[in-house]
Amino acid sequence: MDSLTTACVIVYTFHYIRAQMTTTLSVRIDSDIKDQLEALAKRARRSKSFLAAEAIAAYVEAEKWQLDEIQAGLQELDTGRAVAHKDVSTWLRSWGKQRERKTPRA
Repeated sequence: MDSLTTACVIVYTFHYIRAQMTTTLSVRIDSDIKDQLEALAKRARRSKSFLAAEAIAAYVEAEKWQLDEIQAGLQELDTGRAVAHKDVSTWLRSWGKQRERKTPRA
């Protein structure tokens, strides 16, 4: 099996397994958003449920990443690893100038 075929099998298997482990969730959305979702589903030749599930999955992944990064930043602050506001401000104000300063380090 070549690498492209292997990649296709892996992607297909992932989506097949993911589709088997689903559950139902009811949500209330604005009627205009529902109309837009219906139109998009027709154009994409996908179901409204598929598009909504993909959108929710993307949101959850992005939100989880953001909250994880915030938590990691707070933990760094708790250990004393930080850069003073004044140093960051001075660095940012130097952007685009002839004598741009180096990135401040903790």
